[in-house]
Amino acid sequence: MVTSCPQGLDPYRLPSHIAVIMDGNGRWARAKGLPRMMGHRAGVQALKSTLRNCSDWGINALTVYAFSTENWSRPVDEVNFLMTLFESVLEREIDSLEREHVRIRFLGDLEVLPGRLRDLISEATNKTIGNEGIHFNVCTNYGGRRELVLAAKRLAELSARGELDPSSIDENKFASQLLTAGEEDPDLLIRTSGERRISNFLLWQLAYSEIYVTDVLWPDFDESALLHALLDYQARCRRFGGLDPIENRSIGEKT
Repeated sequence: MVTSCPQGLDPYRLPSHIAVIMDGNGRWARAKGLPRMMGHRAGVQALKSTLRNCSDWGINALTVYAFSTENWSRPVDEVNFLMTLFESVLEREIDSLEREHVRIRFLGDLEVLPGRLRDLISEATNKTIGNEGIHFNVCTNYGGRRELVLAAKRLAELSARGELDPSSIDENKFASQLLTAGEEDPDLLIRTSGERRISNFLLWQLAYSEIYVTDVLWPDFDESALLHALLDYQARCRRFGGLDPIENRSIGEKT
C-alpha cells in the first residue's frame, strides 16, 4: 500500500517494475580504506532502504541482481562471505518481510547454493507467497543467457513429448518458461557505479526497459538517488518502437 510519495514525483506515472544492478560495493569500501566485505554489508542497508521506498511509493515489483553465475569466479573468501551474509540477512528479515506484506522470490539456479541458504530461501518464499504487497525478486546465481537456454530446453522437451506444437510457440509461450513468468517486464533498469552494461541480467525482460545509469556507488544509493532516477524516468517518453504523440500529430497534420 502506498503510504507516501515525494514531492515532485507523479504517482500516476511511476514504473510498475524496477530492476536494479547493485554495483560498486567493493569500490565503496576501497575508497574508505575498508575490506570489500564491509562494502557488501553496507550494500544490504541500501537494498533494505530501496525496497522500503519502492513499497511506500507504490512500485509493484523490484528485481535485484544479487549474485550472478559469473560471481563464483571471485575469491573463495569473498564468495563464502556473501553466502553467509545472504543467510544471516534472510534469517533476520523473514518476519519483517511478512509484516510488511512483501512477496519474495529467488530467481536462478538455487540447487548449488549452501543447504542452509536453500532452506531459508524456501522458508521465506513459502511464508510470503500469499502476500499482496510489493513483489521482491532476488536474482541469485542467475545468468540471463542460462535462463534463455533453459527456457528453450523446456519448450523443446514439451514438443518432444507431443505436449506442444512447435508452430504455436510465440513470445508469450517463451516468456512463460522464464524464471520471471507471471511478472511484468521491468519498466526501468537502474545501474549504479557508472558502468554502462547489463552484465547478463534479464536479457529478454529488458528489451524495452528505460535504462538509468548513475555514478553513485550502491551503498550510497539512498532515497534521494532513487527519487532522482524516478524523476529522470518520468521525463522520458516511452515509444516502444513507435513515435511519440507530438511526432504522430505532426505527421498527421502534414498528410
